[in-house]
Amino acid sequence: MKLLKSIPLLGWVLVAIVLGVLLGPVMPVWLGSLFLTYNSIFSGFLSFVVPLIIFGLVAPAIAELGKGAGKWLGITAAIAYGSTLCAGLLAYFVSRWLFTQSLSGGGLEAIGEGSGSGFEPFVSVVTSAGDSATEIVLPPALDVMTALVLAFILGLGMTAFRSKVLFRGVVEFRTIIEMVIRRIVVPALPLFIFGIFLDLSASGSAITVVSKFLLVAVVSFALTLVVLLIQYSIAGAMNKRNPLTALWGMRDAYFTALGTSSSAATIPVTLASAKKNGVSDAVAGFVVPLCATIHLSGSMVKITCFSIAVLLLTGGDVNFGAYFPFILMLGVMMIAAPGVPGGAIAAAAGLLGQMLGFGEVEVGLMFAAYIALDSFGTATNVTGDGAVAMIMQKLTKGKLGAQPQSDEDEIVELADGSQSKAHQLGE
Repeated sequence: MKLLKSIPLLGWVLVAIVLGVLLGPVMPVWLGSLFLTYNSIFSGFLSFVVPLIIFGLVAPAIAELGKGAGKWLGITAAIAYGSTLCAGLLAYFVSRWLFTQSLSGGGLEAIGEGSGSGFEPFVSVVTSAGDSATEIVLPPALDVMTALVLAFILGLGMTAFRSKVLFRGVVEFRTIIEMVIRRIVVPALPLFIFGIFLDLSASGSAITVVSKFLLVAVVSFALTLVVLLIQYSIAGAMNKRNPLTALWGMRDAYFTALGTSSSAATIPVTLASAKKNGVSDAVAGFVVPLCATIHLSGSMVKITCFSIAVLLLTGGDVNFGAYFPFILMLGVMMIAAPGVPGGAIAAAAGLLGQMLGFGEVEVGLMFAAYIALDSFGTATNVTGDGAVAMIMQKLTKGKLGAQPQSDEDEIVELADGSQSKAHQLGE
């Protein structure tokens, strides 16, 4: 039992993919249908909970970006968002350039629409009423865009009016949502991914998907290195330092993140590495913990590359005008994403369905691809935090200290004894 618990999420996902590919052609129809029933139930639950995830993460994140930390918090957040956005744009254009010819017309246009595997769920969970007696209707309490707009309205309202009660409510709701992701969604993913590859293998599509995704994985990894080079070129130029030397100075943080797959767990190492690059204690202590939760350029690269690949394989629309709004909104979701394995892709799942039209199978493939490269994305995220710290070192001249708190700010004590601060909007 201890051995099973010691296996990381990536290990379970890889086992699920391999077993799904191998067992699909020989799986009895009744057993395959049982696994697809599980997939239908989990997919229905995910559709229900995704808008709640978006609201629960975005509203308190906006409320916490207020007056208490002064203007430097807003500047740091803007730099982090800009870096994440540029990473997404780079990934989009490179993916269009490299993948359009090799992945277009991949023969998976009917993916998720009855692929010929012969497996059918005994009971389906759907979001709207249909004609089948085997369907369970579970409509979401909110749709994705409604949840996002509502989160913005309440988040900005809480910063403006310092509503202590409402702020405490959304912060504790975020705790519930993070628990749902950590204890329900993430543990359920390997079996969900197994069912998807079982179905694809039985229909003869699994080998095509895996082989084409290997190319995308290689390109995604290469792009994360390019993103780091760009970030450190800018930071090095501003601080008159060799960017390669500065990037090499963050090697401990990079390799630690490869092992932990957690930005939060790597913070002590990231702090020490940033200080070796000439960042003052004050700036490093402010920027690194903040960017560990709001700067996810590596995650943006992965999600963009694999979503473009899925759209090309399934005949979706990859034109810039149709895709750019997704990048803009994905940047916001990356800022609010929880720091748990698979948290970023769980937060992005609603946008994938709402803005790109992804169904159950496409979302499942995104989860599998994201988790397979999770360590490299996390390593890129935390290493990029060092570049942001160097930029802030130049802007603040290394004298960023504790910002004076406003008397009007509210300190909210949560049920677990921790504290969070409701800030006032503006300077």
